[in-house]
Amino acid sequence: MTQTNASTTEHWKRNIILFLGSQTISLFGSSLVQYAITWYITLSTQSGFMMTISIICGFLPTFFLSPIAGVWADRYNRKWLIILADGMIALSTLLLAILFLLGYDSLWLLFGISAIRAIGAGIQTPAVGAILPQIVPEDKLMKVNGTNGSIQAFVMIISPMASGALLTQASLESIFFIDVITAAIAISTLLFFLHIPVHAKAAQKQTTGYFNDMKQGFTYIKEHNFLKRFFLFFAFFMILAAPAAFLTPLQVTRSFGNDVWRLTAIEITFALGMLIGGILMASWGGFKNKVHTMTFATLIFGACTVVLGIIPVFSLYLVFMAITGISMPIFNTPATVLLQEKVEGDYLGRVFGVLGMISTSMMPLGMLIFGPIADIIAIEWLLIGTGIFLFILGFFLLGSKALLAAGKPTSNNTND
Repeated sequence: MTQTNASTTEHWKRNIILFLGSQTISLFGSSLVQYAITWYITLSTQSGFMMTISIICGFLPTFFLSPIAGVWADRYNRKWLIILADGMIALSTLLLAILFLLGYDSLWLLFGISAIRAIGAGIQTPAVGAILPQIVPEDKLMKVNGTNGSIQAFVMIISPMASGALLTQASLESIFFIDVITAAIAISTLLFFLHIPVHAKAAQKQTTGYFNDMKQGFTYIKEHNFLKRFFLFFAFFMILAAPAAFLTPLQVTRSFGNDVWRLTAIEITFALGMLIGGILMASWGGFKNKVHTMTFATLIFGACTVVLGIIPVFSLYLVFMAITGISMPIFNTPATVLLQEKVEGDYLGRVFGVLGMISTSMMPLGMLIFGPIADIIAIEWLLIGTGIFLFILGFFLLGSKALLAAGKPTSNNTND
């Protein structure tokens, strides 16, 4: 359900350029730091246990905070929530840079900053998902979300290369300062150049408590069949996608060789695929029924996962890794727009909060299942098995009348 009002609609292109531009600058700085921290821990410890702690610190706070942050995104001004989250991350990163300059370079400080950054992401993600319909006309949501996916994929391509180059030429704390500067630019842009009226619920006096609001959010999801089926599908999809997401680097090392360039190649080709997929969705927009587009993407992802478990030639492996990347925006873009169009504005934050909770927990849960199995049987067999199940799962979408009905184009958006 669109929330864009008349005053915002007049300047929506200017507003979305400012908003996405500021978020891209912030994302680039955050990605630089995240890669730098990961590589610093990897190179200095060469310990799988330390990497596991780092990963846990990076996702657990987001998992626990997402439903609460979803309530905040519905109760308060979403623009200010994004600013405060960026500011909290920037201040903690600045403090860490100063401590490193003073010689306090303990790994536990890096774990702590990863947790704080995860808290910031947990606050920011539902607010960003819910604020876009306030800026963008409903019939432009698919194009804007597709463009945003392309931008994020582009950042995924350049940030690891930039971070690696900086680490060879500069200190870790200098990269921390870059993140502080990019966050300051993003915050200033939102503060001084972008006016977004508060949504209806935030403008009202809050008469209920946080947990009651959270309960209302879960009740809202429970009462809407398409949301229940959407989240159920999404949870199974994320679990089954875990081997393709996390175990392919290990598969490449075991089957094709442990050259660093091979690992870099699969990251870049996947990100290039996502970039192409985002451009495709921004220009094409998908099938008229968004669920048909999501099904198409799921079938591609499942088929490619099977092929990645079969193919013996690395160059062809990269081709199908790129196609896998293309399928992600084809799935994510209509899924996001479906929620933005069909969920009432006052509940959008809570719904995106639950989505964030699922997306941060299901893949790690999948790794708890498939990770130990990968030391017993070949990863190729895991990819083939999960790929077949993903392909079958795609037909679940077509079999759900509630999802198909929700996926139909709205009266304001007939050219999907």
